[in-house]
Amino acid sequence: MIDPTEIEAAADRIAPHVLRTPLLHSAPLSERHGADILIKSEHLQLTGSFKVRGSANFVHSLDADTAALGVVTASSGNHGIGVSTAAASRGIAATIFLPSTASRSKVDQIRRLGAEIMIVDSTDSNDAENAARAHADAQGQPYVSPYNDPLIIAGQGTIGKEILEDGGPIDSVVISVGGGGLISGIATWVKAHSPGTRIIGASALNDRAMAASIEAGKIITPHFEPTFSDGTAGGLEDDSITFAICRDLVDEWVDINERDIATAVTNMIDDHHQLVEGAAGVAIAAATAHAAKAPGSRIVAVSCGANVSSDALARMIAAAG
Repeated sequence: MIDPTEIEAAADRIAPHVLRTPLLHSAPLSERHGADILIKSEHLQLTGSFKVRGSANFVHSLDADTAALGVVTASSGNHGIGVSTAAASRGIAATIFLPSTASRSKVDQIRRLGAEIMIVDSTDSNDAENAARAHADAQGQPYVSPYNDPLIIAGQGTIGKEILEDGGPIDSVVISVGGGGLISGIATWVKAHSPGTRIIGASALNDRAMAASIEAGKIITPHFEPTFSDGTAGGLEDDSITFAICRDLVDEWVDINERDIATAVTNMIDDHHQLVEGAAGVAIAAATAHAAKAPGSRIVAVSCGANVSSDALARMIAAAG
């Protein structure tokens, strides 16, 4: 577990480097699903994703000598963008390891930020993480985990702080889950300050490592299928601290199929003229599904990012029918 005071410290530390994103009331979703549905719009974040919060907290926590060594990370895309942005804001080098399936638009954005890119010949983000850790160890550089680090979790937890400050009483917060850094941070803050609020973890049915691990009672690597939610894809490190946090603080787990992910993304375009990526669609779809079980309740869906390629968007529009 991390202490909520670490999230408070993170909020002060990263304030100059991130946006306080709006909490959007979705009248269309609320009317269609019979609940008060709000969207925490991290897709409007400076980097197009929440990941810059944890990255900025980590990078700006380093002492000067350590920071001068540069940082190393692995990512499916958004975390790499966040680390590259945070490193650039401090004027230090960044090396980003990416799986071969990383979105071309995300790779291009990382390159524009000046980071060194290392493509790992694998579709598994775990392989990229292992390669990045080995490189960081060999070079004596700090490794910035996408999720398995208290500083990363605390940075992501600032979203929970903003939700409660801006949203008033909230019945449920719905969060898409990959490695669990986002939901661990938000749940830590929300359960400390509004213990009656339910935390709902949303997974792509095709790629649900954390949910499967919680069901098994230990970290496992389930079978993966391709998913529109590339931002949550991949397995967990064997020692991930997020497992215990998710086990203890997440109240409910929901699986979302590919068509429902695609429909949620296209609805955001039609309803609000805003672009979101598949991982955000997972949370939005799960929030509308939860509304059917909790009519009239006040539900926040965390829309985690908007870094989606035109090709992926075209495939989701087609899948939504």
